Amino acid sequence: MPVTAEDIRSVAAPLPRTEVAFVRDAMKFRVRGIVYAAVAPDELTMGFAFPKDERAALVAAQPAKFHLPIESDMRFNWVRAWLAPLGFDEMRELVLDAWQLVVPKKVVREYYGLRGRS
Repeated sequence: MPVTAEDIRSVAAPLPRTEVAFVRDAMKFRVRGIVYAAVAPDELTMGFAFPKDERAALVAAQPAKFHLPIESDMRFNWVRAWLAPLGFDEMRELVLDAWQLVVPKKVVREYYGLRGRS
């Protein structure tokens, strides 16, 4: 069963400091204005924060699942995925990893219940 926009919302919305916004009918998840995940208006794809230097390898390894963002978004740490081939657990991991890129490390440690220095 393909991942749905509601599945993504169920993972992202409760994450600490996350705000849910709708911009031009796209559902966006952001922390202090920085978007870390978004669902396209047609709900067929999602974009998510991902290191620029690793995205070409991700897309090359699984082109049926991942694709590069539109040209204007290439300057950002961003990649896109088709929802149909994603499993829930994989989507959850992608969203959590993306969220971790935009929140302070202290927030990540608190979320996972870890102790330690920054």
